[in-house]
Amino acid sequence: MKIRLLLLFLIVWANLSLAQNKVVFQEEDAAILSEIFEKLQLESDKSTAELVVLAGESLLGTPYVAHTLESEKEQLIVNLRGMDCTTYAENCLAIARCVKNGNTSFFAFAGELQKIRYRFGVIDNYPSRLHYFSDWIFENEQQGFVKQYSKQITNTVYPLRVDFMSTHPDSYPQLKSNKDFVDALAKKEKEISKRKMFYIPEDQISGHETQLKAGDIVGITTSIAGLDMSHVGILVRINGRIHLMHASSSAKKVVISKNTLEDYLRAGKSTTGIAVVRPL
Repeated sequence: MKIRLLLLFLIVWANLSLAQNKVVFQEEDAAILSEIFEKLQLESDKSTAELVVLAGESLLGTPYVAHTLESEKEQLIVNLRGMDCTTYAENCLAIARCVKNGNTSFFAFAGELQKIRYRFGVIDNYPSRLHYFSDWIFENEQQGFVKQYSKQITNTVYPLRVDFMSTHPDSYPQLKSNKDFVDALAKKEKEISKRKMFYIPEDQISGHETQLKAGDIVGITTSIAGLDMSHVGILVRINGRIHLMHASSSAKKVVISKNTLEDYLRAGKSTTGIAVVRPL
């Protein structure tokens, strides 16, 4: 009963937060969203993972744009005209959840996006955003939006240690002159680093490829000190092999990788594997 009351409280809190915070978007974003919803309106019988793939395919060719969420004041930004790897995955999951829930209004999409992007779905300044993807996975699993599957596949513990943002504040405009934000993130980084996370090492991908599914969302783990994951994408299956659908900085748009996931990972200098979550 206490858990149910807590969840109810968090849902109400998130809805109040959405109502109190301005949603930043352009008319073109609403038009793009409406077009996607129209395409998917008869697909609600499909699984959320299948809908994630359909949403992702609808956004193929969208320009890659970095730093679309950065603003002087932290607020919910909806941008379907350009996106980075994380906002692409967030948009696809939010669209899929709206279609599955049968509520395809712009407000419903904004609400889903806020719950996915922010801790407890509440916007409370810059540190409340889920900046580290391992934290994104943890929080979205707590909300019942996704489930981690790396442990079931390989049971390999990932050496999780994050502190990049607090030790490189000059790399982030919001942290440069705000010690309180840096301190808040440093505290959260210590909490994240205590968690146990699992992953699939890149040299084991081929042996477990049959256990990966289209619509799985993956964070690509990295050897860069202080970071957990350097890229995010959605898995698709082509001719029996797994490929990565993602907002690519090199291709400068949303694409499906020509190479298999296995070959894509091997080509990366700092990639070490993937953490897999499955939409629920």
